[in-house]
Amino acid sequence: MGWHRELLIGFDLETTGTDPREARIVTGAVIEVRAGEPLGRREWLADPGVPIPADAVAVHGISNERAAAEGRPADQVADAIADVLVSYWRTGVPVVAYNAAFDLTLLSAELHRYALPSLADRLGGTHPAPVIDPYTIDRWVDRYRRGKRNLEAVCAEYGVVLDAAHDATADALAAARLASAIAGRHPKVAALGAAELHRRQIEWYAAWAADFQAFLRRKGDESAVVDGTWPLRGLTESQPA
Repeated sequence: MGWHRELLIGFDLETTGTDPREARIVTGAVIEVRAGEPLGRREWLADPGVPIPADAVAVHGISNERAAAEGRPADQVADAIADVLVSYWRTGVPVVAYNAAFDLTLLSAELHRYALPSLADRLGGTHPAPVIDPYTIDRWVDRYRRGKRNLEAVCAEYGVVLDAAHDATADALAAARLASAIAGRHPKVAALGAAELHRRQIEWYAAWAADFQAFLRRKGDESAVVDGTWPLRGLTESQPA
């Protein structure tokens, strides 16, 4: 049948900012999806422990007042999300996250911040896998397509409905459906096993980062450095050799 028709786990975080090493979790969602249909979901609202900037509130709609009144402590949320994701990885079920290097790096930073076991610790010393990142895959298989590559734009390209952008549950569901849609359009992606696709994405992301870094340096930013590690930007987790 192919991985894209089996169980997929959509994952998304909404946060206080855009730097995954510094931003905090505000909301999170993990949703089970098979053949595009949602089967079950888990959702979290966190009190991030720091003020949520106005520009972040404008994106996801979670105010400081609501987070403080209704949110669980941030360490509990990070711990719970990590445990849920690890439970799927242990059985080989792919976790799908759009721009996974952001969400997983941010989650790892939160675990480190609160001295909680890392994802690798929870997996007995192995790296989190398989991860499927529609952002990385689409950028590789259709690298010359013009236009934006955010979730809304790529969903539109593949005909995937995104009901409420920047709602963690809606984004997680859209990411899983988008992964299946990309595989449906590109049989070579569908034909890869989830583990092999994970390994290919490590290579694809590194190649993109090297190209983008070279582009920035040609444009005059001679000190530009683009981190090419995926699905975690080097923080508390090691990448496979």
